[in-house]
Amino acid sequence: MDQSQCIIRIPLRQRTQNHLKSLYFGVLAVGADLASGLLAMHMISRSSHKISLVFKDIQADFLKRVDADAIFTCTDGEKIDALIQKVVDSGERHHQSINIQVTAPDKYGDEILANFTLTLSLKVKE
Repeated sequence: MDQSQCIIRIPLRQRTQNHLKSLYFGVLAVGADLASGLLAMHMISRSSHKISLVFKDIQADFLKRVDADAIFTCTDGEKIDALIQKVVDSGERHHQSINIQVTAPDKYGDEILANFTLTLSLKVKE
């Protein structure tokens, strides 16, 4: 993780795989939540403001079964930073769509296996 991106790896193991030997839907959702949520929390912690974070909704496009160790990549640090500034400046709640891509480089190289879009909702705590 750095100021612009967060990358999470979730291995395909007995506890994370379903009966089709691919990652459970819940594991995929958690990976997307972690990649975007950790990046947002990191950026909020760097600011001098107390900001509450919640995800408003989620959209997922599953393009191919994830049947190898999965990499969840969120590169929307600039969007999150702009959202934090907007929330601080206005004092109101605002939302921003955050994108996460899922790959399995050991088996599929750079091919995208799933795309997630989570709507991040931020508000300054009173």
